[in-house]
Amino acid sequence: MFRMNKTGSRAGRRARKRRRKKHEDVSKVTLSHEAQFVRLRKWLKERGFTSQHLIPVNFNDTGRGLMATHPVKANGMVISLPENCLLTTVTVLRSYMGEFVKRYQPPISPLVALCCFLVAERHRGDASEWSPYIDVLPKSYTCPVYFHDDIIGLLPGSLWKKAMEQKEQFEDLYSSSLTFFRSLQPLFSQPLEKLFTQDALRWAWCSVNTRTVYMEHDQSNYLSREKDVYALAPYLDLLNHCPNVQVRTCRICCCIFLREYNVNEVLMMSKYNILCLQVKAGFNKETHCYEIKSVHGCKKFQQAFINYGPHDNHKLLLEYGFVAPGNPHSVVYVNLEVLQLCLDKKDKQLSQKLLYLKENDFLQ
Repeated sequence: MFRMNKTGSRAGRRARKRRRKKHEDVSKVTLSHEAQFVRLRKWLKERGFTSQHLIPVNFNDTGRGLMATHPVKANGMVISLPENCLLTTVTVLRSYMGEFVKRYQPPISPLVALCCFLVAERHRGDASEWSPYIDVLPKSYTCPVYFHDDIIGLLPGSLWKKAMEQKEQFEDLYSSSLTFFRSLQPLFSQPLEKLFTQDALRWAWCSVNTRTVYMEHDQSNYLSREKDVYALAPYLDLLNHCPNVQVRTCRICCCIFLREYNVNEVLMMSKYNILCLQVKAGFNKETHCYEIKSVHGCKKFQQAFINYGPHDNHKLLLEYGFVAPGNPHSVVYVNLEVLQLCLDKKDKQLSQKLLYLKENDFLQ
């Protein structure tokens, strides 16, 4: 019988660690030295933000994300983004576009204000104050609003219906905003029809819907009565989603969740080791920063994830343009006619059960 001595055992472990490290290094490539991220970090530093613990990395499985480069102690800060780094409707109202927004009647929605500003700033290119951020935003998205009808036709019935509703919702938004777009003509030498196109607004709409963090704002007299809860958060929005974490509610000042989904956890994850972290996240009115703090701390060289909430893959595809493999929140949507054939018609609670499924969108 072959018997390995202690030296051989240690050598074997070292070899396995080297192979594992080599595999991990191949599976993620740092983006820190790419020109657009160098420019973004420099721009953020000028606004008071420096990231000592997170760097942009391209991961094989998730694409762009943020990796922790140093251990974070319990109750330590994961990321703290100053308020002047956040792009909100306050930014729009204080900008060159602000006077046009303020005098337009009826008032436009906070969503339209942000979308218009993004379109205009992308058009301005390097002349835009926000160009270091806009340059790292995706050029297009994979939400159903980008799908051709033949692709949408391949989706399951319940998802197909919602995808079509999303496209109709966007088209209604575009057509109802055309008059406001035209009111901005004095700001641009180019005809508005060539600038505020449906494609341009689609890009801005998806940028806002997929990347904003939830941040409540005081109701503006210059905007519609729709709730203003959007904030684009440069660098922080590189954090990816992972569903394998339990959501815990906690509070920092006025809000602690991302978007409208009570997102209040970050998890650090690597190829071989997953560590779920409870965190406190939200806008801190005392520091005037959007903060994410780790409750229990985390290890270095792991990707930082945000949990967007307990969403099934239909919801993730509709809202964010991706699905999560092995999603513990996956839902099987049932055809009502098939379900009625299987259920006991003598069940006195049958109508209530079907109503519950219908109200929660579990039926095709």
